Amino acid sequence: MQNLLPEPPATLLPAVEEADAALGAADQAGSAEAVAEVAARFPSHSAAWAALAAEAFAQGQVVPAYAFARTGYHRGLDQLRRSGWKGHGPVPWSHEPNRGFLRCLYLLSRAADEIGEADEAARCAQFLRDCDPAAADALASN
Repeated sequence: MQNLLPEPPATLLPAVEEADAALGAADQAGSAEAVAEVAARFPSHSAAWAALAAEAFAQGQVVPAYAFARTGYHRGLDQLRRSGWKGHGPVPWSHEPNRGFLRCLYLLSRAADEIGEADEAARCAQFLRDCDPAAADALASN
């Protein structure tokens, strides 16, 4: 059966230039503490939480990675809703400000899988693919 309803428009999160600049400087410094300071200063900026989750994974700290990714995921959902998202529809990877949320969703799926939460891991992986298959492919190839 064909769906006759059009797909909702893509949701494009606004750029937060000050947070992005601070995160870029923290990344340049190569310090997890500097990234944590960015997350504390800009707690709604999912990209900072994604960076913390990725760093925790790199250090083999799965539970902190899960917590950081979950925080960024929920903060990202708040941002999406404020941007008009109604719980479904595309969240394109090609739009740079969306990438923090999408990275958190990917990292949450990975962390959930690592701690044995198979249902959550599958839900998050499917949600990522529903947001944008290109995001799932790009993140899985890293």
